[in-house]
This record gives sequence, C-alpha cells and structure tokens, in this order.
Amino acid sequence: MKSNRLEIVCALVAASLAMACVLYAQEKSAAGGHGIVRSADLKWTPIMKGCEMAAVAGDASAEGAPFTVRLRCAAGTIIPAHWHPTDENVTVLEGTFQVGMGEKYDAAKLETMQAGNFVSVPKEMRHYALSKTATIVQVNAIGPFKVNWVNPSEAIPPDAKAH
Repeated sequence: MKSNRLEIVCALVAASLAMACVLYAQEKSAAGGHGIVRSADLKWTPIMKGCEMAAVAGDASAEGAPFTVRLRCAAGTIIPAHWHPTDENVTVLEGTFQVGMGEKYDAAKLETMQAGNFVSVPKEMRHYALSKTATIVQVNAIGPFKVNWVNPSEAIPPDAKAH
C-alpha cells in the first residue's frame, strides 16, 4: 500500500514539474524569449536599386542594442562605397557576394564570398560590394545601423528609372 502511494505521489510531482516547465516556456516565449523567424515571414523593404532589407531581430535604430537584418540583392547590383559607425558582421546565406575595401568601387579589388562565408568589417572602414548572383546576406551588429555613402550620388534610389 505504501509503495502504491509513493508511486502516485512521484507521478503527481513529475506531472506538476512537466506542467510547470510547459508554462514557463510559454511565458518566456510570450515575454520575448525564444522565437523562430521564418524566411517566408520577413518583411522586405527596398533600400536602393536592386536591394531590399528585412529586419530579423532587434531594433537596428536603437543605440547600443544588438540587431540582425538581411539584405537581398538582385544579380549584378553594385553597392557603392560606404561605411558604418559600428562594426558590421556579414554572413552570406545565398548566392555569390563580392566585397572590396576602399573609398571607391574597384572591381579589381573584389573578394568573392560564397554561401556560408563570413566577413567582419570594422566601424568606419570604407567598403563596397557586388551581388554577383542573386544574394541574401545577413548582417549582425550593434545599433544604430546607419549607412554613410562615400559619394551619395552613386547610391541609386529604389524607384529610379532605368536610363
């Protein structure tokens, strides 16, 4: 009889612990804890001719806060020379992306990155890129995210008409 009672008490304790874990996980998720971001759910916004950006996590405009964004570019898109006020960590998720360092776009200085490759660009480092094929890159950094064009006239607005 004592053995049955002990088994029932142990089963009730185990069930209570399992329920508490489920409730804790739901509360953490509801409070902004763990969350899966699905590619299909991203909201893409045009940022320049041939490229659009989507927020993945965090607030890119918040001072000192970590964030993640994705940049999706059409094949052949040139991203003119620019710099950021914070370090930028870039991972190629899809396609072939080429990057170069300097004040002016120079195709001869481009280095090729394939899916899975990573580059860390220090703050204020002038750099540029070419989306050799259709690409998606992920940028992780600390906010605020700001693009400072070396020559703003080279940054073609997303709604610019083709010549």
